[in-house]
Amino acid sequence: MKLYILLVFLAFFQARGQRQQLSFNAGWRLHVGELPQAHAADFDDSQWEQVTLPHAWNEKEAFAKAIHEHSTNVAWYRKKFILPDNVPWDKVFLEFEGLRHGAEFYINGKFAGRHENGVMAVGIDISEQLLRTGENVISVRTDNSWDYLENDSQSPYQWNDKNFNANYGGIPKNVWIHFTSAEYQTLPLYANLGTTGVYVYAKDIDISAKTLELNVESQVRNETQVSKNGTFLVQVLDAAGKLVKEFATDYQLKAGETKVLKAVDKLQEVNFWNWGYGYLYTVKTKLVHQGTVTDQVDTKTGFRKTDFHSGMVYLNDQVLMMKGYAQRTSNEWPAVGLSVAPWLSDYSNKMMVESGANLVRWMHVTPWKQDVESCDRVGLMQMLPAGDAEKDVQGRRWEQRKMLMRDAIVYFRNSPSVLFYESGNESISEEHMAEMIDIRDQYDPHGGRAIGSREMLDSKIAEYGGEMLYVNKSARHPMIATEYMRDEGLRKYWDEYTYPYHKEGDGPLYKGNDASDYNRNQDQHAIQAVRRWWEFYRVGPGTGSRVSAGGLNIIFSDSNTHFRGAENYRRSGEVDAMRIPKDAFFAHQVMWDGWVAPDPTGLHIIGHWNYSPGIKKDIFVVSAAAKVELFVNDQSQGLGTRSDGFLFTFPNINFKEGVIKAQSFDDKGNMLNESAIHTAGRPHHVKLNYKHGPNGLYADGNDMVLVEVEVVDKQGRRCPIATNMIDFSFHGPMEWLGGIAQGPDNYVLSESLPVEGGVNRVLLRTRYMQEGITKLYAHSNGLSSDSITWAVTPIEENNDLFVKQSNRGLPSNLDRGEGLNESALDPVRKSLPIKQAKAGANSAQVGASFDDNELSDWANDGVLENGWVEFTLEETARVDELEIKFNNFRTRSYPISVFIDDKLVFVGRSKTSLGYDCISLEPTRGRRVKIQLNAAAQLAGENMHAEIGGKKLDDGVAREEASSSQILSIIEIDIYQRIK
Repeated sequence: MKLYILLVFLAFFQARGQRQQLSFNAGWRLHVGELPQAHAADFDDSQWEQVTLPHAWNEKEAFAKAIHEHSTNVAWYRKKFILPDNVPWDKVFLEFEGLRHGAEFYINGKFAGRHENGVMAVGIDISEQLLRTGENVISVRTDNSWDYLENDSQSPYQWNDKNFNANYGGIPKNVWIHFTSAEYQTLPLYANLGTTGVYVYAKDIDISAKTLELNVESQVRNETQVSKNGTFLVQVLDAAGKLVKEFATDYQLKAGETKVLKAVDKLQEVNFWNWGYGYLYTVKTKLVHQGTVTDQVDTKTGFRKTDFHSGMVYLNDQVLMMKGYAQRTSNEWPAVGLSVAPWLSDYSNKMMVESGANLVRWMHVTPWKQDVESCDRVGLMQMLPAGDAEKDVQGRRWEQRKMLMRDAIVYFRNSPSVLFYESGNESISEEHMAEMIDIRDQYDPHGGRAIGSREMLDSKIAEYGGEMLYVNKSARHPMIATEYMRDEGLRKYWDEYTYPYHKEGDGPLYKGNDASDYNRNQDQHAIQAVRRWWEFYRVGPGTGSRVSAGGLNIIFSDSNTHFRGAENYRRSGEVDAMRIPKDAFFAHQVMWDGWVAPDPTGLHIIGHWNYSPGIKKDIFVVSAAAKVELFVNDQSQGLGTRSDGFLFTFPNINFKEGVIKAQSFDDKGNMLNESAIHTAGRPHHVKLNYKHGPNGLYADGNDMVLVEVEVVDKQGRRCPIATNMIDFSFHGPMEWLGGIAQGPDNYVLSESLPVEGGVNRVLLRTRYMQEGITKLYAHSNGLSSDSITWAVTPIEENNDLFVKQSNRGLPSNLDRGEGLNESALDPVRKSLPIKQAKAGANSAQVGASFDDNELSDWANDGVLENGWVEFTLEETARVDELEIKFNNFRTRSYPISVFIDDKLVFVGRSKTSLGYDCISLEPTRGRRVKIQLNAAAQLAGENMHAEIGGKKLDDGVAREEASSSQILSIIEIDIYQRIK
């Protein structure tokens, strides 16, 4: 009855002076360079540049300059503002989502705080320094020096690194101002404020019954001089905004007290958040006094069930093979860096999901709030790092990393898409891992998130691991390859037969090493994507007791970070910097469209069909089917040769103008799918198509329009080999940002740029408070022109404070559906347990060859006759396959024989790989499996792949005697019986 009366009061009572959050992005002035008195309240900044945040002062260098050439300097930002009349003034906070790298804050000339990690959000309590009437001024001094030192300790920050952390200086993320009463729910901003905000989590999740126990905690502070008695009210709204649950608990707060309030109740008919199903609830937490709401916080969140065991990841009770991208945290675009409109973050991140990705690993440093919230909406799981370069550290630099992890966990612990916290970009000590677990357990003990680090292959406490460019398996915590493909390739380069006739691999050396892997054309870039993924897929869930949990391809979109190819930016992306897909994007769609096994109908023909007469070339088709047949103008070219699971090759196909078509079939001959490419005619006209946020286009100085330009034939088909120069012009209340192409300064900011592969894109940004009509024209010599028109919607502001509408109303991606009825994991083989082993030498160490620890190995003594090892199974069984991680798996081939109970069942050489070599045997029943080295191992390939500093990639377990060719060394072996 009490709750009912309370809700009646609430329905008819509009509280005055409730908390408000407004954008603090507008009305800033910028000066690059040191000015000693720029913090003073009366400093004259009238000649400074006017900017609207988010705005990196060197944003125009994005993709125009290599990362190590990004400009650094001290930059001052200043803003004058007057407090609105219709908000509470008791407490006023500023929330900076992030600054680069160090920042000092001054309010009305007085020092108000410092923030220095260059990554995470920070809160500033400006309540005491503010003038309640009249004009206030905030001054922010930023310093984005690569060698920035922490003010108190004079320690550098490990992650302020020229290789990967693109240096967009100043204030490249949003700023918000929060107004609350003196009794309020705190903000989740541990840096400076030391507060933790609201924490929403579920317990007792029952997926089949669609129920859970909902727990809502809120840290509340009473900064009045009297005790407060009230009701902590929770209201849960579904994605449509319908109230589906409400519950409350009474509380009391002493004067000056800070307390965590908690309310618990059951939630039924739950829509669970899932991969590609970004279903979000709004949880409203309210402080209520005598029917009046004095404070309200809205938390967007979702509910899902996770588990991490048996080497696998479970989401909502189903095994999910992890697949996706290790994406640079900057996630940037040309001429603007990371400071894109909110809808563009959704557009880019949703494209990852559309390519089949279910996980993004943000690399090295914590992503910004906009990307984290975007992944919640699009249904893309996240691996969230603190900050790291390439190794474990000690002293103050380790303390900095712990502080950053704490701040990130507090800030993002309500995001359902965050499934993993990453403690390091390299392995860390068990002591340090324990410290990170303690931080997770203190601030997010119920979020269902694993914490680990890259590598951590032999850790007893890390909850996941996984190396870079190698395959790891585990029967314990999941092993996820954190960045498995570095190959680079321009979207512009189709193949050797298409202008500009790029020969595969053509380009300069990288640190004295062959760099052909970093100068690929599109054909080979896509083919390598298939080959690399196959090594992970074939040892994934369902392939035995020890499995790979999946892998992440580095990277998704071309990035303004370190590069190894001919250009001055990283071109490893499956899409280019404007998010135009390369062929590898569609290859991933085929291979990744499933929880473990892909949809068998997946089918993609690599390349185009617009060649000169007489051209013969190999045609490649990516398919998840059993067979693929190719046709040219309905004439069969036969069945493709299958390799690497998903690749079908058709050699020496004669080009004939018309149609090339692929049909896929299952193993019974039933046709599953068909795909065709038509020869396009001569370029005829320019075609424009524009995209903007589905929630509207607003004059907030940050909203953007993305315009695609195509060169098409008379029938409107894109001309895939067109490279025409496009001249743009426009009039209207927007700012030109342009696009990117190969040429001078990568054409960044140019109003003329070529299409590549017949297509390109450009960006335009709204100007603050400038509404109206924009018209864009595109012209190319010899072609018909095109133009498009759109309107910019005005915003309402109050002394440059406003509600950022472009950040609101962005829809969730529900395209993949709830995903709760996927078929169960379908095993294809089972592991045969090993009871014991013996060897020709070093028998005391032979257990290391099957101990589920990929940092240990067994090796003989360098005498060929002793190069054997024999494994005894728990029981007699049919043995069909061996999977062996030989030492020096990248470079060395071992001539071996395999015996089962003394019967010879295999003679041959091991193959080099990213880790495991699968050896198919003559199926034989037995209990003893013996591997014998027959002759000296041979160097099968040089390890020419160099790290940033020139260090060679790992090639197994380091051994002093590794140069001996008569060493048989096994890191890990698995023995299998096929089920299918």
